[in-house]
Amino acid sequence: MSKFSLKNTGPGALIAAAFIGPGTVTLCTLAGVKFGFHLLWAMLLSILATIVLQEMAARLGIISKKGLSEVIKAEIQNPIINKIIVVLILSAIVIGNASYEAGNISGGILGLETIVGEIRMTIAGHSLNILSFIIGLIAFVLLFVGNYKFLERVLVVLVLIMSISFLITALITKPDILEILKGALLPSVPEGSLLTIIGLIGTTVVPYNLFLHASLVKEKWKGKEDLKIVRKDTFISIILGGLVSMAIMISASSIGLDDIVNASDLAKSLAPLYGNYATYFLGIGLFAAGITSAITAPLAAAYVAKGCLGFKGNLKSKWFRLVWIIILFIGVLFSSTGIKPIEIIKFAQVANGILLPIIAGILLWIMNKKNVLGSFVNSKMQNVFGFIILSISIFLGAKGILNVFNLL
Repeated sequence: MSKFSLKNTGPGALIAAAFIGPGTVTLCTLAGVKFGFHLLWAMLLSILATIVLQEMAARLGIISKKGLSEVIKAEIQNPIINKIIVVLILSAIVIGNASYEAGNISGGILGLETIVGEIRMTIAGHSLNILSFIIGLIAFVLLFVGNYKFLERVLVVLVLIMSISFLITALITKPDILEILKGALLPSVPEGSLLTIIGLIGTTVVPYNLFLHASLVKEKWKGKEDLKIVRKDTFISIILGGLVSMAIMISASSIGLDDIVNASDLAKSLAPLYGNYATYFLGIGLFAAGITSAITAPLAAAYVAKGCLGFKGNLKSKWFRLVWIIILFIGVLFSSTGIKPIEIIKFAQVANGILLPIIAGILLWIMNKKNVLGSFVNSKMQNVFGFIILSISIFLGAKGILNVFNLL
C-alpha cells in the first residue's frame, strides 16, 4: 500500500463533491445530448484550470494556517477596498450558496425519484416534496455532528459512489474510445456551443471551492511537511471529478434525443436501450451529486462567514452552525415547495460573475507574497498558468453578468 491511501484523502474529495453538483450534471448531460463528444476538451480545460487554482488555495491554507477570506482581510490594507471585497465575498458565497442550495437538494430528489418515484404530501393546501425533507435531514445530521473526520469520510464514500455510478453508466453505453480521445484532445466549437463551453468551465471553476479548500486543509493537515500529500489529494480528487463529468457527457452522447433537460430524463431514456441498471446507476449518481453539494455549499458559506466576520470556534460553534442551518433551511423550503427565488439567483450569479476574476486575481497576488508564504510562493510556471486562468475567469465573469441581463 502506498503512502497515499484513503486516510490521506479528504479536502480534495470534498472539492470534487462540491463542483459535481446537479448543475454540473445537468450541463454535462445537455452538452452530451446536443454536441456528442465534441466538448470533452472544454471539460479537460476546466479540470486543468481547477487543479491550478485549487492547488494554490490548498498551499495557502496549509502554509499560512488561515482561510482565504482571513488572508484577504489581513493583506488588503486599504479599508474601503477591504470592506468592498468582504461584502462581495459574503454576498456571492453566503447569499449565493443559499440560493443554489435548493438546486442541490432538488438534484438529489431527481436522483431518488428516478429509483423510488415521487413522494408528495399536501399540508394546509400546499403540496410538499417529502424527499426534500429527507435529504435536508441527512445533510443536517452530518453537519450537526460537527466532526470533520466523520464528515470527510461520509463525503469521500459518497464521491466514490457517485464516481462509480456515472463511470459504470458510461461504460454500459459502449462508447467509441477513439472518438472520445478526439473530442478530448482536439478542440472544436460546433455551431451554438459557445455558451455551453463557457458554462462547462464556469460550473467547474467555482469561487467558493477556493475558500472551502484553504479552510479544510488546515483542519486536516499539520503543516508544510504534508504539502506533497495535499497536492496528491488535490490532483487525484479533481481528476476523478473531471472523469465523472466526462462520463456524464459520454452517457448522454449515446442518446439521440433532443427533449432531455436533466439527468433524470437521461436515466429514463437509457432504460429502454441499456436496461434498468443504467437508470439505477445514474439515479444513484445524481442522488450522491445532490447530497454532497447540499452538504458542501452550507459548509463553504459557514467558513467564508467565519473568515469575513471574524468569529472564532470550530464546526460546533453556534455562529458557524447558525450560518449553515439558515442556508440548509432555505434550500429545503424552496426545493420542497418548488419555489424558484429567481431574483436572488440572478443576484448570486452577478455576484459570482464579479467574484471569480477578482478572487483569481487576488489569489495570484497573495501567492507571490513572501510575507505570507515564504519560500512556497508561486513559481514562474504557476504564475503563467495563473494569468491564463485569470483571463478565462474575466471572460467567464463578463459572460455570466451579460447573460443574467439577457445581453448575450
